[in-house]
Amino acid sequence: MAEGTGGCADLGQVTALALVNYGHYTSMRVDDQRVRGLTLHLERLMRDCRRVFDADLDPDRVRHLLRRTLAGTAGSVVVRVTVFDPDLGLGHPGADAEPQLLVTTRPAAMAPLPALRLQSVRHGRELPGVKHVGLFGSLRWRRVAQRNGFDDALFTDAGGAISEAATSNIGVVDGDRIVWPEADCLHGVTMSLINQARQVHIATEPVTLSDLAGVDAVFATNAAVGVRSVSAVDGIQWANEHPALDILRRQYADIQPELL
Repeated sequence: MAEGTGGCADLGQVTALALVNYGHYTSMRVDDQRVRGLTLHLERLMRDCRRVFDADLDPDRVRHLLRRTLAGTAGSVVVRVTVFDPDLGLGHPGADAEPQLLVTTRPAAMAPLPALRLQSVRHGRELPGVKHVGLFGSLRWRRVAQRNGFDDALFTDAGGAISEAATSNIGVVDGDRIVWPEADCLHGVTMSLINQARQVHIATEPVTLSDLAGVDAVFATNAAVGVRSVSAVDGIQWANEHPALDILRRQYADIQPELL
């Protein structure tokens, strides 16, 4: 399903987004009309709209379109809200923008999902603090990883410092601590919710590929799946599950979702 600001998305809007590919978005899991971290998703959209388009975005407008798109929908779906301006062209993207909204839905994966196997690559997303639609690099390296027998790519810098996966944050379990890599990356909503819960000892510090051999577990987080274990990075392997990840999942499940 695709809904635009003025109703059902038309071919012109979708074509403009495909050809110019300038915009930003957020993706969220909606369970029975409720979203964990909805306020954080809306704050992200407003913040990124200012950075990408030098324009303000009304969060109530977003919520209205979400409610309209999901009216009568039961169960769980993943919803993506994309912000773009169909009138901005390749030749003159510096014009004043009037951002529009496109809401799309897809089925939500049902837990538990199998553990991920990641291949490390030297790559950094452009403007990593913004969840923008420029996904070519991320998807290119995900494709390469999958062609090599892995599930996804793990991004590092030239020195092997880990930042993020293609569309997920990465964390490690080190004894009684959860450690997020200190790096230029997108601070995801799920990551932020785990931090706000403050029910485990959380640290942020540099994590390199060479450090991974000494950690107890690795995991990925995003809004679509919550907390997902990682069983391998390159040739380093861990058990498919770790007790600390069960604790994180329970704590995440206990976070009160917000009504659309």
